[in-house]
Amino acid sequence: MTHSNPGRPSRWPAEPDFWRLWLIGAVQFGVRWIEMLAVGVFVYQQTGSALLVTVITMLRVLPMALFGAFVGAAADMLQGRIVLLLTSLTLLATSVTLALLAHTGHLAIWHLAVASLISGTVWSTDMPLRRLTIGRVVGADRMGQAMVFDVGSNNASRMAGPAIGGAVLVAWGIEGCFALGAIMYLVAIVAAGGIRYRNPASSDGPGPMLKNILGALALVRREKRLVGLLVITVIFNLFGWPSLSLIPVIGADNLGLGPRGVGLLAAMEGVGAIAGVMTVHFVGKPVHYARLYIGSVMLYLAALAAFALQPSASLAGAALLVTGIAGSGFAITQSTLVFQSVEPQMRARMLGLLSVSIGTGPLGFLQVGLLADTIGAQRAIVTASAVGMVALVLTRPFWREIRMKSD
Repeated sequence: MTHSNPGRPSRWPAEPDFWRLWLIGAVQFGVRWIEMLAVGVFVYQQTGSALLVTVITMLRVLPMALFGAFVGAAADMLQGRIVLLLTSLTLLATSVTLALLAHTGHLAIWHLAVASLISGTVWSTDMPLRRLTIGRVVGADRMGQAMVFDVGSNNASRMAGPAIGGAVLVAWGIEGCFALGAIMYLVAIVAAGGIRYRNPASSDGPGPMLKNILGALALVRREKRLVGLLVITVIFNLFGWPSLSLIPVIGADNLGLGPRGVGLLAAMEGVGAIAGVMTVHFVGKPVHYARLYIGSVMLYLAALAAFALQPSASLAGAALLVTGIAGSGFAITQSTLVFQSVEPQMRARMLGLLSVSIGTGPLGFLQVGLLADTIGAQRAIVTASAVGMVALVLTRPFWREIRMKSD
């Protein structure tokens, strides 16, 4: 892709297909955060178990580990528009079903577990399919800026979603949250129908797909940079992100907040994330992405530990603000660095392996949930964060390799 002034690329992607893909992601992100807050509060109120809260959230991530590599290997054989239409229709049907079950008083925890698995299966296609298509539409040189907007919509939903979810939960119950999600998915369906990008048809079958996965694994073994990127992603998803599932527990048990207050507390992480996205957008340079990727994880883990130890909602919110800033830096650079580190024909497969790395999160959710039920949510978050920081320091031999192609 060529530009009239490659030295100063536009900060706003001009391709209509990018904005359609962005809108689909924004809708899915928004519904995900609304539902995660509402479901977390509902499950904790029904069971009183922090472990069950984390397990339900964990089920949204598990399919990434199970299917991410296969989606990445098959991405060149799939038409993104068709897949996005089908997945959006699936999510619409799921939200409508849950809303009806809740409205009739038949909603059970196992229904939420199944719905979380369905949502997670759709999520497993996001990195190796939707974001891959974004990169192809805008070009590798503008992938970083495109990710600023894409991650920005995720972070905006993290800010607004929990607050909206808490307010809707109070006003109309959990059925209102699922009904709102169904309405939002209709927008995603319209956007998916308008996508014009088509990747070349492929006749590859299951044999070549498995070969593609093995080829990607062989590339990772040869490239220390890729090993470092994937290992740090695993650390983030084992010891960092899962602790956010305990915000409803900390809010209710330690800070004495109701559903609306818990929603506002969780929204502070999204406020920080928006601030982080804007900072990267206006002052961030690709040459700094590698350092930002590593430093963001360390700051994220430290801020999470600080959040767990705060005695008041305002201080806890301030700590989550910092968590959000760090998380946005990590999210923007993560897929960008992987996308730019390999040849075009390997990008789908590597983004599939990145999804698998993110999919290790269920182990993190399980461990933090078990710790929370055993030693309390505060100590669980602090323990997970401390272990994560130690693990990150142990990856130092890979840092130079990660920075080499960015500096």
